[in-house]
Amino acid sequence: MGQVSPPMCLGSPPGPNGGRRLGRSRILLVLATLAAALQPIARAQQPPANPAASDWMPLFNGRDLADWTVKFTKHGLGENLYDTFRVVAGVLQVRYDQWPGFDGEFGHVFYKDPFSSYRLAAEYRFVGQQIRGGPAWARRNNGLMLHSQDPRTLGRDQDFPISLEVQLLGGLGEGPRPTANVCTPGTHIVWNGQLHTEHCTNSTSATFDGDQWVRVEVEVHGNELIRHVVDGRTVLEYSKPQIGGGAVSNFDPSVKVDGTPLTGGYIALQAETAPTDFRKVELLNLEGCTDPRSRSYRSYFIKSNPAMCR
Repeated sequence: MGQVSPPMCLGSPPGPNGGRRLGRSRILLVLATLAAALQPIARAQQPPANPAASDWMPLFNGRDLADWTVKFTKHGLGENLYDTFRVVAGVLQVRYDQWPGFDGEFGHVFYKDPFSSYRLAAEYRFVGQQIRGGPAWARRNNGLMLHSQDPRTLGRDQDFPISLEVQLLGGLGEGPRPTANVCTPGTHIVWNGQLHTEHCTNSTSATFDGDQWVRVEVEVHGNELIRHVVDGRTVLEYSKPQIGGGAVSNFDPSVKVDGTPLTGGYIALQAETAPTDFRKVELLNLEGCTDPRSRSYRSYFIKSNPAMCR
């Protein structure tokens, strides 16, 4: 920021040398305006304050899939192919025990509402063996799809939604295999200050072998910043997600407009041929009332929505 010239047109009375003095009220006004302008920048660069546990909203209620919509490749919206997504004993399961074999029918289950600025947390584990016919890369592989297109706009034969994928991987006992990576079906990101067009990029997380539970969190600031966290440690960070690139097929061209910034969208879980359990999927909305006089105010909100003030 360059030097600021003395304000000469704010209406202060002339000084002893013919110049103008900046009145105290004017100084306070300038400082307040500057602070307001810098506030969104500071919020984007800093993690939100610790919220109360009650502020987290469970997306998965532990009982059923009432708030979720299923879509499988080659099948219509709402068809839960072979009862793949199911809830058993409080756990959202992805299972293939009723499948005769795999023939490219990738599945996703979408939460009912879109979001823009939030923290998403999921506790997951991989169990059992991959379905016969599944691709080798999909062993112990699932994902959290963020900023996804509306599931109602998916083509019947579309394999993946245009979205950002927080790739969840389980160890195979064959060496390092980090989790909370990023994959980009029909999208690009900016990473290390440059447009990044590789489809999948590894995080710096540890490898989690066996059937152990893992908690992954993702902090999303609209189009400004996305941060992946595993066991409380940031393992990947990027920004400026946008539509572009490949790794998605049979989409509606009117939906995939390359270069369009992704500022928000739907959240989905995958069925990618690997049996998986989710015991918790919860979200902390970072968009809300930023007026401290309201009882809806929270200090961790990074995006103002006056309609949410009470």
